[in-house]
Amino acid sequence: MLETAFGVAAASWGIVMALAPLLQIARIQKRQSSDDVSLGYLAVLLPGFLLWVSYGVTHSNAALVVPNTVAAVVAAATIIVVLRLRSGPTAASTKQAAPTATHRPDQRVDPTEPRVAPPADVPDVE
Repeated sequence: MLETAFGVAAASWGIVMALAPLLQIARIQKRQSSDDVSLGYLAVLLPGFLLWVSYGVTHSNAALVVPNTVAAVVAAATIIVVLRLRSGPTAASTKQAAPTATHRPDQRVDPTEPRVAPPADVPDVE
């Protein structure tokens, strides 16, 4: 009985955890940017979810199969959203412009930043 209760609790919370990346998808859609999302992280998780699904299937363990299937689907959906946004027509327009070459170290870009003088031991090259 205790084993069943823990199985149900673990599987239920596993589904909640599996759905958590939907929050990331919502943020990506709202910001129209996926620059802060690690595809490597998702690429590591996805095969892991599929391995746990396979293991659960071989042991007829729904507590492993159900949440990991949900997690695999959500991870795949996240990867698709990220890739579509990065390769879409607005991908280039969301990139920030590179800093200009006219900036000198003794200039403040932001007036709230303290002024930084160039190091005294560096000779001027002109």
